[in-house]
Amino acid sequence: MPIAMRVNGRPTTVDVPADMPLLWVLRDVLDLVGTKYGCGVAQCGACTVHLNGGAVRACATPVSAAAGKDVTTIEGLSPDGTHPLQRAWEALDVPQCGYCQAGQIMQAAALLKRTPRPTDAQIEGAMNGNLCRCTTYLRIREAIKQAAGTTPPASASPTPATRTSRAGE
Repeated sequence: MPIAMRVNGRPTTVDVPADMPLLWVLRDVLDLVGTKYGCGVAQCGACTVHLNGGAVRACATPVSAAAGKDVTTIEGLSPDGTHPLQRAWEALDVPQCGYCQAGQIMQAAALLKRTPRPTDAQIEGAMNGNLCRCTTYLRIREAIKQAAGTTPPASASPTPATRTSRAGE
């Protein structure tokens, strides 16, 4: 079934089953492999993309839901890597293994679009469904604050801010 949408600003039509997960259309049909498969049940956030500006889990979103809409992947957020979040991620040395980071950045970008200067509580609430096995949550939060302009730009922290639990934040 032909489904027309805009992917990273370009009109795109794919001929796939309507119930095919958007993740597989992006990765396997359109060769946009920055969006990662994590859990397959919309619980980890690795596959987060934007659908008309809002964050969605591409693994659980049928491609039919994207018909006539704008889809933005990590490749379309900023093709040259100059989005403020991408710059902050690099400056603060956020990624360790990096697997979840595209989803983390896409979730954070959706947050900053609707809440340009979020509080720590707003960041925690928005990012709560995005898991990071390397536990770089503190650096993720600091990068979001830096991108939002609520903290001054910084270079990589000399001591990594990691944790084993999200409790208490």
